[in-house]
This record gives sequence, structure tokens and C-alpha cells, in this order.
Amino acid sequence: MPYVTATRRLTFNAAHRVHNPALSDAENTRLFGPCNHPNWHGHNYVLEVSVSGEIDPVSGYVLDLGLLKRRVEESLISQLDHRNLNLDVPLLAGTNPTSENIVVMCWGVIAPLVAPATLTRLRLWETENNQVEYDGR
Repeated sequence: MPYVTATRRLTFNAAHRVHNPALSDAENTRLFGPCNHPNWHGHNYVLEVSVSGEIDPVSGYVLDLGLLKRRVEESLISQLDHRNLNLDVPLLAGTNPTSENIVVMCWGVIAPLVAPATLTRLRLWETENNQVEYDGR
């Protein structure tokens, strides 16, 4: 049976401040620039969720992408959308909410939701020019 990867794109809007409390204000400003603004800044994030597996002979799907969308929206996007990632999201408590840290947190939530498929890649777009990928390693 062919092994295929399918991808669903989801979006959320959120604010954050990239900040390391172990550093001085000057070090944070030097390291993170405008992303360290003390009054936050926001992004229109795009999350691409890729799942892989054998094609189901009955449905013809690796995984119903409508079902994937509903599961990810209920379990993750609803906790992130229109939130302050530093203050409102327990999944990110104590974590500097960089795109790298956000995508790793997302993996932990999404991976158990995709059976019988396998989560193979997340791509998080913070801006149209900046994105990070994570494959679980």
C-alpha cells in the first residue's frame, strides 16, 4: 500500500514577548530586538500539520483532514487563538514563546491526535518571511 503525506493548514492570531528573564533588559533588547517590546506584539500564525501513513482502502485517506482540523482546533488552536502566549497559555508556562518553542509544544499536543496516521512534520509560519519546522526529533 502506498505511504503518503497529507498536510492541513490552520491559523491563529496571538501576541507574545520574546524575553529571557535571566538576562538584563539591555541583553534582551540586544538579543531579541523589537520582539522584546515590553507591551507585546502580535502575529497571524500559520500552522501546517503533516501526517503520513498508508492510504485507507475504504476512505482513500491517510487521515480525514476535516477530522484532523477539528481535533487540532479543539485541542490546541482554541488555547492559542487571540491569546497572549506569555500570559494566557498554560502549555507555554515558563517557556520563552519563540516560534521554535511554540512548534515543539504544538507537536506534543497534536501527535497523539492523528492515529492511525503518524505526525511527520509541523511548519509554523510566524510571518510570511519567517517559519520553523519540526519533525519530532
